Amino acid sequence: MVKSYLRYEAYSSFGVISSPSGNAVFDHSGRYSITPALEKVIVWNIKKGVQIAQWADSDNKAEVTRIARSPNGKDYAVGYADGSIRLFDLSSNTVNVVLNGHRGSVSALVFDPTGTVLASGARDTDVIIWDVVGEAGLYRLRGHKDEITAIAFVEPAGDPLTALNASTRGHVVTSSKDTLVKLWDLRAQHCVQTLVTHRSEVWALAVSPDSRLLVTGTSDAELRVWTIATDKLDSISDEHGEVTAKDATRSWEAISEYGVVRRASNGRVMELQFHPSGQYLGSLSTDRLAEVFRVRTQAEVKKKMARRQKRDREKHKKETQTGEVDDTGDMGETAMEVTAADELESFKTVRTSAKPVSLDFDPSEADAAVVSRRGGVRVLISQNNNALHMWSVAVPPAGKTTKQANLPEPSLACSVEMLGHRTEPRALALSSDSELVASAANKSLRIWNALTGACVRTLDCGTAICAAFLPGDQFIVVGTKEGMLELYDIPAAAQVETFDAHDGAACWAIDVHPDKKGLVTGGADKCVKFWSFELVRDQKAGGAAVSRRRMTLEHTKTLQMSDEVLAVRVSPDGKLLAVALLDTTVKVFYADTLKFFLSLYGHKLPVVSLDIASDSTLLVTGSADKSVKLWGLDFGDCHRSILAHQEPVTAVRFVWGTHYFFSAGKDKLVHQWDGDNFQRIQKLEGSHGDVWALAVARHGNFVIASSQDRAIRIWQKTDEPLFLEEERERELEEMYERGLEEPVDQPGADSAAGVGRATMETLKAGERVMEALDLADEERHKWEQYEEQRRRMPLLQPAPPETNPVLLFEKLSPEAYVLRTIERVRAADLDDALLVLTFDRVLSLMAYIDMWAQREWNTALTCRVLFFLLRTHQNQIVATRTMRSRLDSIRQSLRGGINTQRDQVGYNLAALSSLKTEWEVGATAEFFDDKAIQGIVDAQLKKRKFVGLKA
Repeated sequence: MVKSYLRYEAYSSFGVISSPSGNAVFDHSGRYSITPALEKVIVWNIKKGVQIAQWADSDNKAEVTRIARSPNGKDYAVGYADGSIRLFDLSSNTVNVVLNGHRGSVSALVFDPTGTVLASGARDTDVIIWDVVGEAGLYRLRGHKDEITAIAFVEPAGDPLTALNASTRGHVVTSSKDTLVKLWDLRAQHCVQTLVTHRSEVWALAVSPDSRLLVTGTSDAELRVWTIATDKLDSISDEHGEVTAKDATRSWEAISEYGVVRRASNGRVMELQFHPSGQYLGSLSTDRLAEVFRVRTQAEVKKKMARRQKRDREKHKKETQTGEVDDTGDMGETAMEVTAADELESFKTVRTSAKPVSLDFDPSEADAAVVSRRGGVRVLISQNNNALHMWSVAVPPAGKTTKQANLPEPSLACSVEMLGHRTEPRALALSSDSELVASAANKSLRIWNALTGACVRTLDCGTAICAAFLPGDQFIVVGTKEGMLELYDIPAAAQVETFDAHDGAACWAIDVHPDKKGLVTGGADKCVKFWSFELVRDQKAGGAAVSRRRMTLEHTKTLQMSDEVLAVRVSPDGKLLAVALLDTTVKVFYADTLKFFLSLYGHKLPVVSLDIASDSTLLVTGSADKSVKLWGLDFGDCHRSILAHQEPVTAVRFVWGTHYFFSAGKDKLVHQWDGDNFQRIQKLEGSHGDVWALAVARHGNFVIASSQDRAIRIWQKTDEPLFLEEERERELEEMYERGLEEPVDQPGADSAAGVGRATMETLKAGERVMEALDLADEERHKWEQYEEQRRRMPLLQPAPPETNPVLLFEKLSPEAYVLRTIERVRAADLDDALLVLTFDRVLSLMAYIDMWAQREWNTALTCRVLFFLLRTHQNQIVATRTMRSRLDSIRQSLRGGINTQRDQVGYNLAALSSLKTEWEVGATAEFFDDKAIQGIVDAQLKKRKFVGLKA
C-alpha cells in the first residue's frame, strides 16, 4: 500500500509593514497608505497604525515592485517582479484586471489624467501602454537599452484629454538607466525627442501638474530642469489624418533645457514628485535625506529678478565711477534670463532614520486652499527598515514669505513601526501550547499570536541570536551576540534580569531541559553551560518583600569543549546531550555524568542546527555544506546523507511523535522530509529571502519560519492527502510550465510593437477555445449529415443525432457555446489565447464569426476577434479562395450591427447629456453653493483641531 501524508498549505504571514522592493502611496483621501508587503499589498490607517485591508492574489507568488494610484480614487495598479500588473479596487479589495506583457520586473507605473490609460515600464527596457477599460495592451514602445526608471504623462495645452481620446492623444516622457530621456507621441507611437545631456543613469523624473516643467535626477548633486512647450506638441497632435513618425519628429525641440538646481544631498536621486498643487517638489536620495523644493510664483520671480537687476545696476554704477568699466550703455534696460534656480528654491529637508525607499505627497492637497488651512504639506516616506513615516512640512501662510513666517522644522506626524522588526528576525520560539510565537531580532523582541498574527508584546533586547520559552510560558530567555542571557517577563512586558553567560562571546544556542528544571546554553567561548530555574522574591527599596515571586537562572555546571559551540540539544528522554562544534563534528555526551559517548563526523562544513526525534533514537543535523544527515543515537552510524538545499542549511526541526522533520535554507525554501525512507515529502515556498529560523508546533499542526524579508510565515497542516509520486509529477509539471513561459527575444523589432506574453493562463485558454471549436464542429457535422439523410430519404425519417452532453448542460447551440467559451477568456489574455489556434481552426472560427455577425451577438467582441485574426493571418487568409465569400458576408453583416451599436450609443449619450442639463438647472443652488461648502469644511477642521495646553 502506498504511504500517504498530509499536505501543508500557506496559512498566513505577518511582520511586514512595508517591503523595500516597492513604493508606498497615499490613497485619494490621504487617510490610508497603500504599501507593498512582499507578494501582498497592505492598506494601513496611518494615524491609528492599524491594518485596514490586505490585497493578495492566490495565483501570484512574485514580489510587489510598483504601485500607482488612479485619478478616479478607487483603482490601484500593482506591478510585480514577474512582469504582471494587477488592478485592485480599494472599495471591494479585489482584483479586477490582470495584465501580462512585460518579461521583467515592473519598475515604473503611472496612470494618465483620465485614469483610462496606464503606462508601465520594466527591466525588459519596454514601455507598454494599456487600455484600462478594455483590459488589454494597446502597443509596446521600444527604444531604451536599459531598465525603465520613471514614466510621466504630458497633458496637452489645448483641449483636455478625455476617456475617448486618451490613448491616441498626448505624450509620454520616460527615463532609463541608459542615461536617456525620451519623449513619445502616443498618436504616432514613436519617439519624437531624446535628451542625451545626462552623463549617468537617470533614476527619476517628474512633470509638473501643468505640464510646463520637467525635472530629472541622476547620481550627481544637481537636478536638471527642462521646459515643455506643449503648444508645439499640440500642433502635431491636432493635425487631421494619420500622423507619421516623420511628421512627429518636427516637435523635437518641444523640451528645452531650463537650468540646474543644487541639492543638499550628495547621494543619487531615488524619486522625484511634484506636489498636487504644483507649488512644491519632493526629492528623495539614498543618504537618508528628503528635500522639499518650493516653486516660486511668477510675481516672486519678477520681484527676484528686479532685485538682481537693481544690484547689477548699482554694481555697474560703482564700477563706472571708479573707472574700472566704461559707461557703454544702460544696464537697467538689459533683459535678464530666468533660470531654474530662480524658480525653484530649496525649502525644507527631512532627515530619515534609515535609508528611504519612496516618497509621496497627499493627493487631497491638490487645492492650495487645503494646504493653507492645514498649515503644511504631508509627505509619506517608506524606509527599507520595515517602517512607514508621515511627515508634516510647515508652509508659509498666504501673503508671507518663508523668512517672514519663521517656520518650524519638519516634524514626524505619525508612523507605523510597532507591527514589524526593523531588522530580520534570527530566532523563533513557540510556547508550550503553540499559541504564542516569539521572534527575536537586533534590538527587538516581539510576541505574536500565532493564529491571528497580532503583536501581543514588544520588548527591547540586545542582538538576539536564539530564544526559548520557559516552563509556564510566562517568561522567555534570549541569547545575544554579546554573550548575555536576557530574561523577560511577558505579562509585565519588562526585562527581569540579565546574565553574562559566555564572557562576551556569542551565545549561539539555548535548549530547555526535558524535565523543565533548567536549560543548556552553548557559546563561542567553547563552553556548554547548565542553568537551573529558581524562584526568588523581589525586594523593594525599603527592604520589604513583595508577595509575587519570579523566576531566575542559576549557573550549575560547565562543560568545556575543544571548539566553539554552534548548537546544543538534550534528548527528549533526558539521557543524551548533543553538541555541534565549529570543527564540523557533533559530540554526544551522557547528560547526567557529561561523559563522552559518540563523535559524529562527516560534514564538510560546520553544523549550524540539530534536533533529536521524540523517541530519542534519531538525530538530524543541518550544515553549511547544504546537506542534512540522519544519525542513529544507538551506535552513531549515519543512516543517510541528503543534499537538502541549493544553499547552506540554516535550521532543522523534528515533528513530535514522528520521524518527519523540516529543514530550512538560504535558498528561500522549507522542505519536509520522511526520516524513515529518506524521501522529501513537500516543498514549502513563499519566502523572498534567506530562511533563518524554524519552529514546529507540538504535534506538527503548523510550521513557522522567519526569513531575511522580515516576514514570519505559517504553513498549516490540512486534511488533504499527499502522495510522493503525485507530488514529484506536480513539481515536474511546474518546471515544464516555467519553461513554456520563458521569454522569447524579438531582435530588430520596431519602436512600436504588439503587447503580449505567453503564460500558462493564455495557453490553457487557447486550448479551451480549440476544444470548443472541435466540439462545435463535430456537433454541426452530425446535424448536417442528419439533414442530408432527411433530404435524400424523406420517407425513412432517420432518428436525430444525440446532442453532446456539454451542450445539453449549457443549453446552448454550437455557435453560442463557442462564443460563451471566448467570452470566458480574460480580455487581457484573449489575443495570446487566439495565437495558439492552428490555421484550420482559424478558418472554423471565421465561420462562427459570420454567424455571430448575422445575429448581432456581442458585436464588440466579434469585431475584436475578427480584427486580430485578420492582422495575424492576413497572408494565409488572402491566399485561401474559399474565404472570399465568407469575408464578404461578414463585412455586410458587421456593418449593420456596428451601425446599430453606434446609433444606440449616440442615443444614450444624448439622453445622458439632457439629464445632466436638467439636473444642473435644478440643483446648482443646492449642491454647488461655495459658501455653504466652505462653512462645512471649516466646521469639520475646527472639530478635529488639537489644542495644546501650557502649564
